[in-house]
Amino acid sequence: MFPGMDLTTMDPATLTLLGAACCVMLTMHFTVQLLSQHLFYWKNPKEQKAIIVIILMAPLYAIDSFVGLLDIQGSKAFFTFLDSVKECYEALVIAKFLALMYSYLNISISKNIVPDEIKGREIHHSFPVSLFMPPKVKLDHSTLKLLKSWTWQFVVIRPVLSILMILFELIGVYPSWLSWTFTIILNISVSMALYALVLFYHVFAKELAPHKPLAKFLCIKGIVFFSFWQGLVLDALVSAGVIKSHHIWLDVEHIQEAIQNILIILEMVVFSVIQQYAFNVVPYTGVDSGKTKKDKKNE
Repeated sequence: MFPGMDLTTMDPATLTLLGAACCVMLTMHFTVQLLSQHLFYWKNPKEQKAIIVIILMAPLYAIDSFVGLLDIQGSKAFFTFLDSVKECYEALVIAKFLALMYSYLNISISKNIVPDEIKGREIHHSFPVSLFMPPKVKLDHSTLKLLKSWTWQFVVIRPVLSILMILFELIGVYPSWLSWTFTIILNISVSMALYALVLFYHVFAKELAPHKPLAKFLCIKGIVFFSFWQGLVLDALVSAGVIKSHHIWLDVEHIQEAIQNILIILEMVVFSVIQQYAFNVVPYTGVDSGKTKKDKKNE
């Protein structure tokens, strides 16, 4: 792979770091490629600004996790700061994703703009939301405002709790019960945001179809929500004794962090490739619109 480098003589830790570095570079390559395409065809700043914010999340996650791998035996100060930046960025991505969907649908909650053709649609709430909400709700401005608030609560709670976690760690007061309390609050918050986005997708699936909403939604869900629950699963495996430490110099907490970081680095390569399709620049090149006009003339 590199001149003078013998992979067979490398220890597992060095090989892992080398493989992780290659994956980070792949993620960067695909992201920069897509980013440069959007900057070249800068036709719709409102939508494309949101798209750029979203696609930059994959390399941010990859870099954050790679730094975590380098840091597993050393000081956690820089990693903790970078991790908090990543978590705050998650909130920004959720907000931008919802704004992008609103832009596609020509909806403005603040200006009370809701297209007449989507008013009055039925929203069916699933369990357990149906326990404290009517099973069927008619779509109107207040309903959309509620869905937005369910999404935005995560946008607020995520960075606030991240900052509080850092403060408690810095002052040395961070008991396990408080850690679990924050985890429960985040779990409820992320579930509400995910539910609101899923509901939004199902209600407007027809109108959003030309914009590949499922692929876009899977990118957001996969990067933000799946990574969050993946961490919870690893926590449970550690508690159950499935993940153990066999090294004097490396405890089980660092092994768990390393596994999580490696998984995220690998996953970001996959998501950076999916984003090539989900956030493709073609709609802004004028190619599709040209074809559409031509087809209309033929009809």
